[in-house]
Order: sequence, then C-alpha cells, then structure tokens
Amino acid sequence: MASNIAKAGWHVTAWNRSEAAFEGLSVQRAASVAELRNEDAIIFMLPDLPFIEKAAADLLESWRSKPPVPGTAVVIMSSVSPTGVRQFGEAVHQASSGNAVVVDAPVSGGTAGAGSGTLAIMVGATESQFQSLKPLLGTMGTTVRLMGPLGSGSLAKACNQLIVGTTTAALAEAAELAERSGMDVDALYDVLSGGLAGSRVLDNVGPRLAAKDYAPTGPAKFMHKDLGFVISSAEAVGSAVPMATAAIDLYAELKRQGLGDQDLAVVRQTIANLSRISTASANNN
Repeated sequence: MASNIAKAGWHVTAWNRSEAAFEGLSVQRAASVAELRNEDAIIFMLPDLPFIEKAAADLLESWRSKPPVPGTAVVIMSSVSPTGVRQFGEAVHQASSGNAVVVDAPVSGGTAGAGSGTLAIMVGATESQFQSLKPLLGTMGTTVRLMGPLGSGSLAKACNQLIVGTTTAALAEAAELAERSGMDVDALYDVLSGGLAGSRVLDNVGPRLAAKDYAPTGPAKFMHKDLGFVISSAEAVGSAVPMATAAIDLYAELKRQGLGDQDLAVVRQTIANLSRISTASANNN
C-alpha cells in the first residue's frame, strides 16, 4: 500500500515494527511514529486497534505539548471495532486540541489487492474529510466509498467480513461433504462458479480450499476478531445475526485447534477435524 502511494508521486515517510517490510520499498524511513507528527495524513495499518493505540502513544503525547496543524488526518485502515475507533477519535481530538481528526478507512481485497492497488476502501468521515483524502486513498484502491461518519467504515468492513467468513465456511463445508462422498472438489467448484453460487470469494479462496493450501495470505484468527465486531455492533442496535453467531463459534473452534495463524482457507481443516470427532463419537456409541 505504501509502495503504491509512492509510485503515484506522493511523498511517503514510513515506520514499521519489522525491518522486513522495507525490502524493495523506496520511501523515507522514520525511527518512530512520533516523527510523523507534522505529516498532513498519518495512515495506520496494524492488526487491531490496541496495536495502533500503542504505536500512536508517543505521537499523541507530542501533540499535547505542541498541537499539529489544523486538518491533520489520522487514517485507520485496519479492521477495528466501530465503537473503538470512535473512542480513539475522541482521544486524538483531545490530544491534538481539536486539530487532528480520525478517519476510518478499512480495506478489502487481500494481499493481491494491496499489491495491485485495487482494494475496496470503506470510509467513515465527513464529506469534506472524504473529499480531501480521496486522491490519496485512490492510490491504493479502485473502489473508494464514503459510508457515513467515523465508525461507518469499520461497520462496513464488519459486514464484509460477515459475508467473507460465512461464505468461506460454507464453501469449506461443501468441499468436505463432496470429497467424503467421492466427488471431485475442483469439478464442484467449477460448476458452482457458473451458477448462482458463484462469487468472488469462490474465485479467490476456492482454489486454496480445493488444494488444501493453507499457507497464510492473512491469518485466519483475524476473522474471529472481525466477527466479534459484527456481534457487538448488532447488539448495539438490536439486530439479529444468526449467521455471524454460528460463524464466530466455528472460527473460535479454528483457534482452539491451533490453526489461527494459517490462511482463512484452513477453516476446511477445522471442519474436517470436527467430522473426525463426530465419526469417532458415533463409532464409540
């Protein structure tokens, strides 16, 4: 993502927790997040909000003694809690004497979309904030939409993860059922892709599910985290989410099985393991 911003001609100063991320990346380096205090836009892409809050602690402390220029934008592109990001927005507002604003702009598209600059970006901001940041966000994504005020981007991403998580689980369940019944999973997915069951999830995750390729493109454990945001958001507005409730239990089981650091497709292995447990139990009875 940083590389695509730089390729588009923007000046980029970057900080990361590990050196490996800078391999092949031609950008200016910062020794700490606090060194970014004078930038017009500061983008965070870390696993969850607590990581961001920790990384930003020195930045906010520096703003308490010397506030940034008005209009400074702190852009949260991670998948985080809608409620949590609004609370973080208030903390940034107070620390910066009202000069900095938080915008949430989580993404969908995976590592492939990040590399090609074709991410879908869901933005929670005011209209003026969105228009100001849209050219920058456009260097990373081809679908950039304003979803509503701060927190709306994160809620949209939670809805995205609800669909991706449950669809992947359903595809995994179908693969296990088909294979155990003697059917070729590749053939099943091929015919499904030509009908109503066809989807981008099937196109992207299907080959890994069929091949039982669980090399991580992103840790499966994050789906459990994201589904938690769906549950809490639904509770806040009184919305029933039976699919999310079932899915979060399945991904909790995935983590219990020690599979959380593997690819999302490893949910198929979770289901296979449950099948073996069920078969063993039936045989014992």
